[in-house]
Amino acid sequence: MEPSSGHAFSMQGTAETASVEPRMETEAPMDSRETFVPQPSPPTDTPIARAAAAALEVMAKRGDREWPRPANTRVITVANQKGGVGKTTTSVNIAAALAMHGARVLVVDLDPQGNASTALGVEHHADVPSMYHVLIEDMPLEDIIVASPELPNLCCAPATLHLAGAEIELVSKVARESRLRRALDAYDKTKFDYVIIDCPPSLGLLTLNALVGGDELLIPIQCEYYALEGLSQLIGTVDLVTSHLNQTLNVSTILLTMYDARTRLASQVAEEVRSHFGETCLKTVIPRSVRVSEAPSYGQSVMTYDPGSTGALAYSEAASEIAHRWAGAAS
Repeated sequence: MEPSSGHAFSMQGTAETASVEPRMETEAPMDSRETFVPQPSPPTDTPIARAAAAALEVMAKRGDREWPRPANTRVITVANQKGGVGKTTTSVNIAAALAMHGARVLVVDLDPQGNASTALGVEHHADVPSMYHVLIEDMPLEDIIVASPELPNLCCAPATLHLAGAEIELVSKVARESRLRRALDAYDKTKFDYVIIDCPPSLGLLTLNALVGGDELLIPIQCEYYALEGLSQLIGTVDLVTSHLNQTLNVSTILLTMYDARTRLASQVAEEVRSHFGETCLKTVIPRSVRVSEAPSYGQSVMTYDPGSTGALAYSEAASEIAHRWAGAAS
C-alpha cells in the first residue's frame, strides 16, 4: 500500500473563513421597526472562543509553509520500557502531525496490545496479516501495510495479539534481533519520508528488533516522580546495540510528556531531564490532556479528533521541531 504524495496540510482557508464575522442587520424593515429588537453578537471573549481562535491562527501560519521533508527515509524508534509515559500516544500523534504537513509516514506497531493500530483506525483482529507474520513467518512488509483512514499520507503496519507470543518464538529464530531490520531493508522505504516504530513497554526481543531496525531513538519521559526510573537500563541497552548490532542508532530526541503546569514536581522533573540531555530534549512539552486520552477510543489521533486542543497543538509543535532540527537525518 503506497501513501499518496500529498502536499502540506493547510488551514489558511479555514482560518480566513472563521475570521469572517456574520453580518447583522442593525435596522428592521420599515414596516416592523417598532417591534424590532437587535440581537446581541455571539460572545467572542470566552475561553473556548479564545482557544479556537488561537488554534486556527497557529495552524493557519503552519499551513503557509511545508515542513522540510528528509532527503532519505528517517526510521525513528519510540521506546521506553517504563509503561504509561505516553509512548504510543507520542508515536501516533507525531506521525499524524507529520502527515498533516505533507510527509508520507508509516507507523510500525510492535506492541501486542495494538494501541497504535487502534488509534489509527486500522483493523488488527487475529485474522489480519500483521507484524507477527513479518517477524516470525518472513512475510514481506509490503503485504501487511494498510492505509489509515486518519490521513491520506499515513499508513500502518498493524500489530495483533499474536505478537505476545513472538517474544518466545523469536528465541529460536536465526538473527532473532535483526528480523525487523531485514524486513525494512527488503522493503522500498523511499515510499515514505518517516517510519515510526512503536515499541511495547519492555526491553524484550520486540524492542530489541526496533532498536536494531531504527536509525534514531525518541524517548518519551513522563514529568512525574520516578520519571527517570529504568532510563539508565534503556540507555545501557542502546549502548550495547550501537556497539554490536546497529552503529547508526542514536538518541536523537527526548520528549517530556504529561506535563502538569500546576505542580512544582513537573517543573523539577523537566529541569532535571534538560540538565541531563541538553539539546536532545525538545523545547516543546506535552501537557496532560483529556482530549489526547479520548481520541484513540474514536479510532483517531488527537490531531484530527480535536486539532484545537492543547494536546494537539503541543504534538504539532513537537513534530515541527523533529522535522526541522534533524531534517538531514538519513537511513
